[in-house]
Amino acid sequence: MKRRFVAYYRVSTRKQGQSGLGLDAQRAAVTNHLGDELANVIAEFTEVESGRRNDRPALDEALTAARLHRAALVVAKVDRLTRSVGFLERLLEAGVDVRFADLPAIEGPTGRFMLQQMAAVAELEAGLISARTKAALAAAKARGQQLGGHRGGTVSKQTRAMGRDEQVKQAQRRANDLAPLLKQLRAQGMESTTEVARALTAMGIPTARGKVRWSAPAVALVEARLSRD
Repeated sequence: MKRRFVAYYRVSTRKQGQSGLGLDAQRAAVTNHLGDELANVIAEFTEVESGRRNDRPALDEALTAARLHRAALVVAKVDRLTRSVGFLERLLEAGVDVRFADLPAIEGPTGRFMLQQMAAVAELEAGLISARTKAALAAAKARGQQLGGHRGGTVSKQTRAMGRDEQVKQAQRRANDLAPLLKQLRAQGMESTTEVARALTAMGIPTARGKVRWSAPAVALVEARLSRD
């Protein structure tokens, strides 16, 4: 039986999805990679999501179709999937062979091994970024610079920017973690942020600051962050 394929494309913004910007290049990469096997593509799925998001319904559908038809998932570039460690691990557990047009050798046991290495590298990069940020902040503090906001001392713009960037990343990561649960609560009929806040509090889900009690503004802030991503 001929090998069958499911193609998956992703763009980061709704504008790109509507205009085709980026999609044409991805389709061309998949076409060039498959060559004569292009006729064996049984389905195509397009996602319009940020790479930092882990909830990707189109990808879930693509993986389901690939399992159903015992087909391989084909992606134009590895960064079209994700740089997230947890997401790569989730992909490893999906039970589907993955092909990347920019890494032609990835498939079967070799592909699984390479995905594991990618996950390890992504985890290393995340750790190094965090370590560099902490080291820079510690060095600034040792020089007598006040951290956590301007209080009359001299804090470099670079140090302040690094601190803000790290806070934004952590807040976005937390919002992404909460996204599936918030979606579930909304699906249960909770229309107000107050209702959602009460539910999160009752479930014992901590806020980004580790508090045990949620407020309506806190829920609104998380949902606003998710809508901007």
